[in-house]
Amino acid sequence: MVANQKGGVGKTTTAINLGTALAAVGEPTLVIDIDPQGNASTGLGVPQSARTITIYDVLMGEASLAEAIVPTRIPNLSLVPATVDLSGAELELIDRPRRNFILKDALAEYSADGSSVHGRTGEDAPTRFSYVLIDCPPSLTLLTINAMAAADAVMVPLQCEFFALEGLSQLLKTIERVRASLNPSLDIQGIVLTMFDKRNKLSDQVAADVRQNMGEKVYSTVIPRNVRMSEAPSHGVPALVYDLRCPGSQAYIKLAGELIQRERSRLAA
Repeated sequence: MVANQKGGVGKTTTAINLGTALAAVGEPTLVIDIDPQGNASTGLGVPQSARTITIYDVLMGEASLAEAIVPTRIPNLSLVPATVDLSGAELELIDRPRRNFILKDALAEYSADGSSVHGRTGEDAPTRFSYVLIDCPPSLTLLTINAMAAADAVMVPLQCEFFALEGLSQLLKTIERVRASLNPSLDIQGIVLTMFDKRNKLSDQVAADVRQNMGEKVYSTVIPRNVRMSEAPSHGVPALVYDLRCPGSQAYIKLAGELIQRERSRLAA
């Protein structure tokens, strides 16, 4: 899952571009948009008219996860979309049994149909997903708790700004609470430094502070602040499709390589 309790740090940008990069290197990937804003769905070019079955329907028990998966224009990349309906899910789920584990149960039911993580895309053809990326809201809600209960690990995008470490400290405490009560295996997969501005000394200072405090948890790859990255969502495509050669796109390709290596090491441990 891709999460940070602070908004505007690049969670959705990371989810859709990392997903695209993983798909491009032959790793079938599923992005689950669990943010009521639905920005990941928009950024992957899935219009509102195509979001007939969404993650809201899955959480409400009105559809299976397999039914909610839609293909994107990017080969090997699929999506479970979100709409604004999701904003009311918090109240609707509050009295549900196993309310913290609804997404986990949906994924478990889905995997029971065949492989560890597999689904149907395109012409109803079975596809095994190597990675599932959950794009979370920028707050600690029941939706975020569901994602944390279902996930194997958390990727944390961290903006290179003054309050970065303070926000990270809050998120780490949340992860510890979830690990203690809901998901003992939840781990921090890695911290991604985003919106890095090499012209700004503060970016260097924040990056150095984060690396000093978090050590090897911090990815070597740094995502630069980049105009082309900001323009891409308005065209309904990830930056890697909009401008493959821009520094941001190249950084996400490198990040995908690092992620794959980390996951292989984690699974082998």
